[in-house]
Order: sequence, then structure tokens, then C-alpha cells
Amino acid sequence: MLHALKAHWIAATCVVFVLLNAVLVANEVYWLNALPAVLLVVWAMVAAVDRLVLFIAFATPLSINLEELDLGGIGIALPTEPLMVGLMLLFLLKMALERNVIDPRVWRHPITWVIVAQLVWMLVCIVPSSMPMVSFKYFTARLWFVSTMFFLATRLFRDERNWHRFIWAYLSGLAIVITYTVIHHAQFHFAHDPAHWVMSPFFKDHTSYGALIAFFIPFGVTALFLPGYTRTRRGVAVFMLALLVTGLIFSYTRAAWLSLVGALALFLVLKLRIPVWALLAMALVTGGLYYVNKDQITIALERNREESSDDLGEHVRSISNISSDASNLERINRWNSAMRMWQERPVFGWGPGTYMFQYAPFQASEDRTIISTNFGVQGNAHSEYLGPLSEQGVFGMLLMLALIVVTTWTALRLYYRLPDGADRRMLAATYLGLVTYYLHGALNNFLDTDKASVPFWAFTAIIVLLDLKNPPVQK
Repeated sequence: MLHALKAHWIAATCVVFVLLNAVLVANEVYWLNALPAVLLVVWAMVAAVDRLVLFIAFATPLSINLEELDLGGIGIALPTEPLMVGLMLLFLLKMALERNVIDPRVWRHPITWVIVAQLVWMLVCIVPSSMPMVSFKYFTARLWFVSTMFFLATRLFRDERNWHRFIWAYLSGLAIVITYTVIHHAQFHFAHDPAHWVMSPFFKDHTSYGALIAFFIPFGVTALFLPGYTRTRRGVAVFMLALLVTGLIFSYTRAAWLSLVGALALFLVLKLRIPVWALLAMALVTGGLYYVNKDQITIALERNREESSDDLGEHVRSISNISSDASNLERINRWNSAMRMWQERPVFGWGPGTYMFQYAPFQASEDRTIISTNFGVQGNAHSEYLGPLSEQGVFGMLLMLALIVVTTWTALRLYYRLPDGADRRMLAATYLGLVTYYLHGALNNFLDTDKASVPFWAFTAIIVLLDLKNPPVQK
């Protein structure tokens, strides 16, 4: 008997599991059903981390936040964030036990320095935070995003085929969401108002949905021309690009449309090989002209009365309506609130992740709109720059800007020294994808969600690896 059990222990274990689970289910105890999935994940974390990261990429667009399902206010996305927590713990353990878990050159890269500085400053800001527990949770969420999708991704992406596997995995999940959304939206004749929620439960609203579609359109275009792609793969790329464009149009997300226009403008800069110093000079001149003429510009914008609507032309023209468009006016309310919060706590801010709980008293009566709230139920500062300013003080905003400046400096210098080929086109695809988010970040912020953080940090990792792969020629 004992010999037979040793010979057939797998079958015996399965039988015991089925019988035990049947008894528990009969008594309305269901937790044992999750055991096979848990064991599979544990095995993957030990033996197949690369496949697990690719699975996270695929599952991210399809993940569902428990907070959106009203399950006790638990703000965690399933299945992605628990997997990233596990990978983060594994990463930190390996860092403690082994040397050179991450390529030393990655640690020495300027982009990595900025990312580490962000994490350190965020950790410092927890101590004087107005809500330390909220700030600690926010910090740990950022830590698991960065640990898995930047640091571990640099290990995964040492095999360059995984760049494409990662992006196509995310796109595959996103394609399912877009198809679902378009079919759902069609039932409402593609009207404007349903466009705000037809992507639920996968995306919270149309702004994050549109932002992530725009994020991948530069790669969708680049995939049509990447060397080594077969005719079949190019056909898939054509279909995917058409699906992305369709999803973006019917998302009615004006900020995403604008971000693509900005990415196109920067693409022309790359093609024309305009030097970095000239771009900085143009930015300073543009900022100076706005500062000198801001009163006249504001008066001109206030004359625009176009409202968001089903008509795409009117919807585009409503982008600059700051006199009657509730969405635009509410953004201004949030931005002004963030500035007032910063003025009261200029160095350390109110604490990472605390804006939505603290901004209500800082709303001025003249800024409030018909959609304003005092209860923190409608999100954050609507800015990747003013949000950190209010939550982490001036250094929080400067470090976010530093990340963009250093990544842009790296990408532009690298693009100009690379010959035309796969690396150069991949660089353009990933950097322009990031540019759409940098621009979108002026109007919304989503880096506290898995939807945006997964591709954002992964694309940043690809740029770091491309820079390390193609160092400047020493003269």
C-alpha cells in the first residue's frame, strides 16, 4: 500500500484535494478552489519569472479593481497587483542575498538615479504626512510597480525578443477591452455620454482608457515597418492599429487626442534632427511668450463656448473652453486646489496619495463647478506634476520633471546617433509612447494604477537598455 502511494503520489494528492474541496464547497467554504492557482503562481515566481511578467502585461488591461466593485473599498487590481507584490518581495529578497541581481550599468544610468531619488523622497515624505498610513500604502504601490516593471523588466528585456513579446501581450489584452467597449458602445449608438463608462469594469473611465490607447499607437505605426516582421505579423499590426484608432476616436478623450498631436510634432523633430538645445530654447521662448500674453490668451479662451458633445468637431473645439465646459473647469479647480495645498506645505507636501482626502477645504468658491465634491470620490489632482507638488512638495514635482527631462535627453541623443534600423525604430516607438503620457500627464494622472504604470515603467526600461546597448563612440 505504502509503495503504491509513493508510486502514484500525484494522483493520490489530486483525489484527496478533490474530495476535501467537495466537502468544503458543500459547506459553502470556497477558498480551497484558489489553491491550484496559488501553487501555479508560486511555481512561476521560482521557475518562470519571465512568463509571469508577460502574463501580467496581458492581464493588465483586463484587470479589475475591487474598489470599483464596491467590495469594502479595497483598492487593488486583480489579478495583476497581487502578482506584482509577490515579484517585488522576491526581488527584494534576491537583492538582499545576491550581488548583481540587476546589471550594474542599469544602476549607474541617470534615469535609474532619478527613479531611485523619487522613491527615496516619497519615503521621506511619509514621516510628516497628514495621513501616514495612506502615504505608506501609496509608496508600497509605487515600489511594486517600479520593482517589477522597471528593475525586473531590465532582466527580462536582456532578450530583445521579450520587448516585442511584452508589448504584444499588453496589446492583446487591450484589444479585448477595445472590442468589448466598441460593441458595448454601439448599443448606445456611439453617443458621447455613454463613452464615459462603457469600458467598465476594465477601466475606471474614458480618460485612462483613451490615454493607454494613445500610448500604444506609436508602436502600432512602427510595427508596420519593423525589420524582421513577417507578412502575417504585419497584417496583425494593421488590424491592431485600426482597432486602436477606432477605440481612440470613440473614447471621446480630448487629452489623448492632444497627446498624439504632440507626439507627432516630436516625431517630426526627430526626423528633422533638431538638436536638443534648440528644443529647450523653443520651450523657453514659448513659455516666455505665454507669460507675457497670458491675460490676452485667457480672454480669448473664455470666448469659446463649445461644449463636449457627440459631434466630433464640437468636441475638439471644446478642448479650449474654460468658460462653461464643466470638465475643463473642474480640472482648473483641482489644479488651483493643489497649488494652495503646496503653498501651505511647500517642502514635504501633505503626503503621497493624500490629495483626494485633503483638497476639499482648498477649493475656492469661484472655482467650484457642478461636478465638484467634498468627499474625495472623484479622484486626484488631474496632473502628474501638480499632484506630486501638493503631496510631496516642490521636490516631488521637480523629480517628476527630472525623470521626463533625463529620459527625453537620453532618447533624443540616442536617436540621433543610431543608424536606421530595428533599434532606432523601437526607440522611437517607446519614447513617443511615453511622450503621449508626458503630455497627457498635464491633464490627468494615472501612475497610481496598474493600467498606466505597467507600460510606463517598462517602456522606460527599454530606453535604458537601448542606451546601454548603443553607447556613444569614444573619440
